[in-house]
Amino acid sequence: MQGYQLTFFTQQDRKHGYQPLGNWLIEEARKLGVGGATLIAATKGFGRDRKLHAACFFELADQPIEVTMALSEADNKRLLQRLRDEKISVFYIKTPIEFGMTDDPQGD
Repeated sequence: MQGYQLTFFTQQDRKHGYQPLGNWLIEEARKLGVGGATLIAATKGFGRDRKLHAACFFELADQPIEVTMALSEADNKRLLQRLRDEKISVFYIKTPIEFGMTDDPQGD
């Protein structure tokens, strides 16, 4: 299947409503019927503001978070539209990919 890998970058303490943004992204993808998504907690990173974000032993609020998913063209459009509707501004990378299951004979 052809589609996109969509990866969002945020911090642990960033929220949408009362929910951490990373969790909100996972839940919205699930509600929209996306096949799967992964939330990865990073150790350290920096963004366009050049400020270093890191997970410390006593404080995880500033911990960088990455949410990655493989999406069809239609799912990609629906998810990005949902973010616009919710007025969420978050950095993302969108890469064209081919994806599937190894036991699918049509995947060759």
